[in-house]
Amino acid sequence: MPKRSSKRPTPQDLNRLAAKIVQTATQAGEKPKDPLAVELGRRGGLKGGKVRAEKLSTKKRIEIAKRAARARWRKKR
Repeated sequence: MPKRSSKRPTPQDLNRLAAKIVQTATQAGEKPKDPLAVELGRRGGLKGGKVRAEKLSTKKRIEIAKRAARARWRKKR
């Protein structure tokens, strides 16, 4: 009678396998990016924060800063 292995795949192994399958499936239909569009998006991203800050009023900027500070302090507790 052959010996049976009691070793089952662990959930971690199954997760890795599933991730690999998804990665392989999604890469199959990937199109190369247009370099001009990439550069245009990069330029917009580089100046976006500065332009937004200039458009905000002082009162609104202070309000946003206070909300951010409160969120940071909430995290530390």
